[in-house]
Amino acid sequence: MFASPFSVSSSHSAEHEAGARDSSIIVAVDRDKNSQQAAKWAVDKLLSRGSTLQLVHVRAEAGKDEGDAEITHLFISYRGYCARKGMHLKEVILDGNDISKEIIDYATSNAITDIVVGASTKNTFIRRFRNPDVPTCLMKMAPDYCTVHVIHKAKAIQVKAAKAPAPFSTLPPKQYSQPNIESDVSRASRGDWRKTSHTSSPVANRNSVDRLSAYAKAPSRDRPLSGARTAPQKDFDDYIDFIAPPRPSVTRSSFSDDIDLPMSMELPSIDFADSMELSSAMSMESLSYAGKDVETEMRRLRLELKQTMEMYNSACKEAIDAKQKAAQMHQMKVEESKKFQELRNAEEEALALVQMEKAKCRAALEAAEAAQKIAELEAQKRLRAEWKAKREAEDRKKATDALNRNDLRYRRYSIDDIEAATHKFDKALKIGEGGYGPVYKAVLDHTNVAIKILRPDASQGRKQFQQEIEVLSCMRHPNMVLLLGACPEYGCLVYEYMDYGSLEDRLCRRGKTLPIPWSIRFRIAADIATGLLFLHQAKPEPLVHRDLKPANILLDHNFVSKISDVGLARLVPQSAADVTQYRMTSTAGTFCYIDPEYQQTGMLTTMSDIYSLGIMLLQIITARSPMGLTHHVENAIERGTFQEILDPMVTDWPVEEAMEFAKLALRCAELRKKDRPDLGKEILPELNRLRNLGHEYEAAQVSSASTNCSSSAPYSFGNDD
Repeated sequence: MFASPFSVSSSHSAEHEAGARDSSIIVAVDRDKNSQQAAKWAVDKLLSRGSTLQLVHVRAEAGKDEGDAEITHLFISYRGYCARKGMHLKEVILDGNDISKEIIDYATSNAITDIVVGASTKNTFIRRFRNPDVPTCLMKMAPDYCTVHVIHKAKAIQVKAAKAPAPFSTLPPKQYSQPNIESDVSRASRGDWRKTSHTSSPVANRNSVDRLSAYAKAPSRDRPLSGARTAPQKDFDDYIDFIAPPRPSVTRSSFSDDIDLPMSMELPSIDFADSMELSSAMSMESLSYAGKDVETEMRRLRLELKQTMEMYNSACKEAIDAKQKAAQMHQMKVEESKKFQELRNAEEEALALVQMEKAKCRAALEAAEAAQKIAELEAQKRLRAEWKAKREAEDRKKATDALNRNDLRYRRYSIDDIEAATHKFDKALKIGEGGYGPVYKAVLDHTNVAIKILRPDASQGRKQFQQEIEVLSCMRHPNMVLLLGACPEYGCLVYEYMDYGSLEDRLCRRGKTLPIPWSIRFRIAADIATGLLFLHQAKPEPLVHRDLKPANILLDHNFVSKISDVGLARLVPQSAADVTQYRMTSTAGTFCYIDPEYQQTGMLTTMSDIYSLGIMLLQIITARSPMGLTHHVENAIERGTFQEILDPMVTDWPVEEAMEFAKLALRCAELRKKDRPDLGKEILPELNRLRNLGHEYEAAQVSSASTNCSSSAPYSFGNDD
C-alpha cells in the first residue's frame, strides 16, 4: 500500500523530536579539564537519560599531530561517563587548522542550536593581546539562532543567547521507506495547484506537519509563548500550501473566533470547509493516478489534521489562562510585598527603639564600672604609699641599728658628704648608668671614687643594695672591686675608681679608644677566672655571681680586671660532697649570659657562672655581640675561617693560641652543665698559660715597642691615628 508523507504516529513524532533535540546539541572537547566539566554540564542541564551526547573534537592539520591512539585516549573518559549515566555517545572528529571555524561550519550544516564549550585556560592578558581563544571566537562567529554556553568549574560563566528562532528547514530530515511517494506526489503536483516557497518537496511538508503535531501535543507548560505564536504558523502554512493553492480571501476559523487573542497571537486564517473540499478534489484527482490507497490515506490525513487543530486550540486557551493566572498571582505578590514591607518597617522601628534603650543602659553600666575602677585604683595607690612609707621606716631603723652596733666593715658617709663630692649630683660628673641607678665620679678623702646611687623607683634595688654591701664588705681580693664606703640611709655605694671603665666599653671602643692588644686580653681573661674562683671558694658556702658579663668587669690603669656588681650574688648551701646546687624560685641575670639549664630548671650551681664566663671569653677575642656567638665561632672553626672571626682591630693574633682559647670558651658554654670544664682544674691553668705567653711576647717587644705597649703606659685612651 502507498504510504503518505504524513502517516507518522504520535509516539514516533515524539521520538523524532527528542532525537532532533539531541542532535542539535554539541559539546566541543579537548584535553583540558574544562572540556570534561562542559560535557558533564551539558548532560545535567540540556540532555535527559537515554539520549545521545554528541562530542566534537577538531584535529589540527588533518591529524598530523594526533594519532588514532591519542584520539581514542581522548574519548575514553567520556565513554565511561556516558555508560554510567545510561546515555549514548557520538564522537565527531573534524580536521582543520581553525578550530572555531570548523566547529561553526559543522554547527551550521547540521542544524545545531546549542554549542557547549569549556572556558579557555589562557589568562586574560594573553587572550587580549594575542590570538583570541576558542570560546571567544565561538561567541562572535555563532549564528543568531545558536546559543553558546561557556563552562568553567561546572558553571556557565558566559552565555550567548540565540537572537532568532532556528529555521525548520535546517533540521535534518528523517528518512522513511517510501518507494513510490515521490512519483505519485509529482504527478499530483502537475495539476492546477499553485506552488510556493514552502512546498519545494513533499518531504519538507512532511517535516513541517510532524513538527506542528509534536508542538500541539506537548503540554502548554513545556512550550514558550513565543513559540506558540510563531513556530506553528509556518508549519501550518506549509501544510495548507501542500493541500490546496491559496485563495485571495480566507476567513477566520470558527475555533479561533471563540478566543480573544492579542494581535501577535492570532491563529492562521483557515476555512475548514474549503480545505476539506480542496483536499477531496486533490484526493479524487490523485485517485486517478494512485487508486484507492491514496483516497484512504487522504481520509486519515483529514482526521489527523482536525485533531491537530483541536489540540492547538486547546493549547492556546491554556496559554491564555496561564497568563491570566500569572497576572493575578503577580498582583497578589505585589500586595503581599507591600504588607510585608510595612510590617518590616514597623519591626525595624521597634528594634531601633530597643537598641537605643540598650545603649543607654550600657552607657550607665560603663560609667558605674569606670567609677568603681577609679575608686579601686585610689585605694591601691593609698595602700602602696602606706607600704612604701612603712618599708622606708624599717630601712631607716635597720640603718640606725647598724650604726648603733658600730659596724666597722666599711666606712659610712653622710648624704652631705655624697652631695659635696658629686657637686649636688652634677650631670657633668656622671660616668654611667647601672642596673639600679646612675654612677658618678667624685673625690672623697683625696681619693678618686665611683659613687653608685640607688633610684627610688627601683623595685629590687634596695634588696640588691643590701646584698652588695654584705658581699663586698666581707671580702678583699685583687680581682674584686673594692667597696670603700656607703650611705645606707640614701642608698649610696662608694667604690674605688677604675680608670679604664668597663671591659664592654673597651671591646666596643667607645670614646674612640685604641683596641686592646691580644696579650692584655689573655691577661684579662685569667684575672676574671681568678676572681670568679675566689667567689666559688668562699667559706662557709660558695658564692654564685649570677650576672657575669663584660659590663660588670672593670679595668684600672694597668688593665687589672676586677669583678663588680655582685648585687645578684647568692650564697648557695652545701647539699652534697661534689655537687653544689640550689633551687631558685625565679631566675636572674642578663639575656644571652644566663645558663640555659638554670633558666629551665631553676637549679643554681657554680657551673651557672661557667656558662657566662664562656660567652664572655668568646667576646674578648671577637669583640662581637653575644647573640648566637657560639654558633658563629663553631662554624668558623669547622670551615677553617677562624682567623676571620677574630677581632680585626688586632692584626698580630697568634692564631693557634687563639684557637685553643676559643675551644676552651666553647666547652665552658656547653648547654649541659655536666659537659663544662672545672674552673680550678682546667680553665684557670689554661688561661694562666696563655697569660704567661702574653708576658713573654711583651718582654720580647719591650726594646722596640711604642709607648702604647710600654710597662709604664701600656694603653692610651687617645683617638686612632
